[in-house]
Amino acid sequence: MVRKELIYCILILVMMVMTMVVSVSSQDYGDALTKSILFFEGQRSGKLPSSQRVNWRKDSGVNDGKDIKVDLTGGYYDAGDNVKFNFPMAFTTTLLAWSVIEFGQFMDPDLQNALDAVRWGTDYLLKATTTPGTVIALVGDPFGDHNCWERPEDMDTPRTTYEVNTKSPGSEVSAEIAAALAAASIAFNASDSQYSQTLVTRAISVFDFADQNRGSYNDAIGRVVCPYYYCDGSGYMDELGWGAAWLYKATNNESYWNYVQYTINNLPKYIKVMDTDGTLSYRDNFAEFGWDTKVAGINVLVSGWVLQEKLDPSPFVLDADRFVCTILPESPTKSVTYSPGGLLFKNGPSNMQHATALSFLLVVYAGYSKRNGRQIQCGDVVVSPDRLVEVAKGQVNYILGNNPSGMSYMVGYGDKFPNRIHHRGSSLPSMDAHPDRIDCNGGTPYFQTQDPNPNLLTGAVVGGPAPDDSYADSRADVSQSEPATYINAPLVGLLAYFKANS
Repeated sequence: MVRKELIYCILILVMMVMTMVVSVSSQDYGDALTKSILFFEGQRSGKLPSSQRVNWRKDSGVNDGKDIKVDLTGGYYDAGDNVKFNFPMAFTTTLLAWSVIEFGQFMDPDLQNALDAVRWGTDYLLKATTTPGTVIALVGDPFGDHNCWERPEDMDTPRTTYEVNTKSPGSEVSAEIAAALAAASIAFNASDSQYSQTLVTRAISVFDFADQNRGSYNDAIGRVVCPYYYCDGSGYMDELGWGAAWLYKATNNESYWNYVQYTINNLPKYIKVMDTDGTLSYRDNFAEFGWDTKVAGINVLVSGWVLQEKLDPSPFVLDADRFVCTILPESPTKSVTYSPGGLLFKNGPSNMQHATALSFLLVVYAGYSKRNGRQIQCGDVVVSPDRLVEVAKGQVNYILGNNPSGMSYMVGYGDKFPNRIHHRGSSLPSMDAHPDRIDCNGGTPYFQTQDPNPNLLTGAVVGGPAPDDSYADSRADVSQSEPATYINAPLVGLLAYFKANS
């Protein structure tokens, strides 16, 4: 009798495991990839092209730059507001370009759409760096904008231009723009060599400006970026190293390689991170990657050529290994946490940005390590490159619906996804449905209603659930329900990889 019960339990366990495997493997990565790229069309500012597929969006911000007599139309709204924050926008563009560089061969018909998404960013960043000695850091008035729940097509809040220059420098935003232009030059090299050359030439001049006029944009325009979580907490040296790394990859100029080596060895050990309640904490620099901190990204990127060319692995490969060991659940030096359902968590707003960006680095580093026949040592735990991919895939699958709620956190993917995202354009009637202007206060009822958003921002990935896997689906819960371009950008590369390697 006992034996029969044991066999029965084993059969139940096997069926549960098989069900989990089917659930995980049934994700349509190709569909998710298409939608994740489509999201960027919903974030476009400026005059929209005839090829625009998110047709409920119309032209907006068409007079941007008029206050300084420079054409600053185009670019992306970073999240659910109507402001163009150029620091996270440039990082988004860098990561989109890196996704194409690493995984473009897996994108098939979506490759051109991905390149279009990169170009929409770089065309704007070229405009933002037109005037020598000046870099545009922000367009729009964040205070006015955040006090209005207004469609981008209707916005009447000030479209003030904020710049950094030789007297009030902003090395982090300038160097990140240089990184974006350099990375994009590599992405376009095969399909548009002339545009590629334009990008790398501008990247060189913008990097020189960032390096020769050192200073933080916190001091220059902190009054308008810091209240909205875009204060720089890691200093600007990591962006300078990041920009130099991409310029070395784009130009093979040894001076940039020397710059990267010097920079990485002189970065502060810890960075300041602001939590959602405004409190500051300190974290290890080598383990951080996102729009603010680039150190883990530098180490992974540089490890690609250090391993290939058999150069001294210190400190890049060693610190990339250390970074990996802070992520893996089985590692004795793990510093992240995981929800009961398996989602990676780090302190701070919009947690899904960490799940996508860190997973992207895991997959990229796994490829570099596998090509060079190496494994990673985390204390007494030996980790194969395939294990890195497995952990990253778990994060992607969680985002797409393999979680306790059975909810996809990508809008428009699957049968169950967020309906009330914190996004002005998505939550207000479209211009087609409501041609009359909706003023600043007129949008408030649409923010407060419990009705689903009328316009589907297809492909948008929201900030994500709480650490206990719960999700309120409330516009008012900004940290959970707001999408952001820098969440989606690394996800584009991940989805392309898993589409081909599922």
